[in-house]
Amino acid sequence: MKIISWNVNWIRAVNKKGFKEFVEKENPDILAIQETKAFEEQFLKEVSNLEWYKYIWHNWERAGYAGTAIFYKENLKIKDTKSHFWEIEHFHTDGRITEIEFFLPNEEKTIVLINWYFPNWWQKVNWPNMLDYKLEFYNHLINYTKKLEKEWKNIIIAWDFNICHTEIDIARPEANKNSIWFLPVEREKIWELFESGFVDVWRYLNPTKTDVYSWWSYRAGARPRNVGWRIDYFAVSKNILKRVEDMKYLTDVMGSDHCPLVLKV
Repeated sequence: MKIISWNVNWIRAVNKKGFKEFVEKENPDILAIQETKAFEEQFLKEVSNLEWYKYIWHNWERAGYAGTAIFYKENLKIKDTKSHFWEIEHFHTDGRITEIEFFLPNEEKTIVLINWYFPNWWQKVNWPNMLDYKLEFYNHLINYTKKLEKEWKNIIIAWDFNICHTEIDIARPEANKNSIWFLPVEREKIWELFESGFVDVWRYLNPTKTDVYSWWSYRAGARPRNVGWRIDYFAVSKNILKRVEDMKYLTDVMGSDHCPLVLKV
């Protein structure tokens, strides 16, 4: 099974830059996207040409902001779909979460796929209140995933985490040691999640590999020079780690300031 996650940074813009052709070429069973930045009628207009897929979309109230969606092939056997945030209004209205639970091919077991777009708030003018908002989001995620684990769920998380985990996940760690996305208090949240039983798939498969990133600033030619940040992840619960076949970052795919991630299970 092939799962792709991609922060498209506005569905309309990426659709003009070959989004449909990308999906046709990669042919994923599931495509989780973040930062769609569109109301539903706009979203449907832009993606109506994706044949053989159904979708779940998170309703939100702010134009041109956030938003998540999951496309899945029509033949995928679905147990449940959700677009929610535990009735927490100030998160729910941003459209930051979509989730599907699906049956594995030829099995009675299911996997829960959670698609998250984490708060950004990296401009210093927004500190400290927006940092508190971001940390609150992480706390709810950790509590929610722990709840699913207690229910013996098999879990895959596809996300734009908006945090670099370790120094080898960022091109210039020293220069950014006091930057949001790389603050110690943020990085501790990733450790907390991974210590609770989840695995960063890329780092598990590539424990010492450097110079692989998922986001580059549009400024100063950062992408051609590969001055990037690895802030997009796939994480899985340890009980399905043995099912992982491969994971990679499609760093040559353009259309967004993020690149897509591919997970095979």
